[in-house]
Amino acid sequence: MNPALTDQQVADMDEVADSMVATARAAGLAAGQRSVERAEDECPGFGEQALTFIVDHIRQKGRVSGESVTLSAVKAGIRPPDQRAFGPIYAKALRHGLIHVVGYVPRIRGNGSAGGKLYAPGPDPKAIDA
Repeated sequence: MNPALTDQQVADMDEVADSMVATARAAGLAAGQRSVERAEDECPGFGEQALTFIVDHIRQKGRVSGESVTLSAVKAGIRPPDQRAFGPIYAKALRHGLIHVVGYVPRIRGNGSAGGKLYAPGPDPKAIDA
C-alpha cells in the first residue's frame, strides 16, 4: 500500500509538471518559427499569403476546422515545404483577434484523435501588418 503524498510532494510534482510543459511549449514555438522561416526561404511571402487566406477563408465559411482551412490553402497553391508552418500563422491570427476558436472537432489527419480546432471569424475584420 502506498502512503498518501504530502502537500509538499504534490507541490513539487506540480512544479516539475509545469516546468516540463513550459519546456515543451518553448520547443514547439521554436520549431514553429523554424518551419515558417524555411517556408519563407523556399516560398517568399508565405506568411502573408497564408494569413490572408486563413482569415478570408474562415470569414467566408463562418465556422470551419483548421485542417479544412489548411487543406484548402494547399489546394489554392500555398504550399510550404512543411505544413506545420501554418501553425504559427494561426497563432498570429488568434493573437490579433482575426479568428477565434469556437470548439473542437476530431482530427482528419490525426486518425480521428481529439484536438482539431473549429474556428470562426474574429471580431476585427481589419487586416494587420505581417
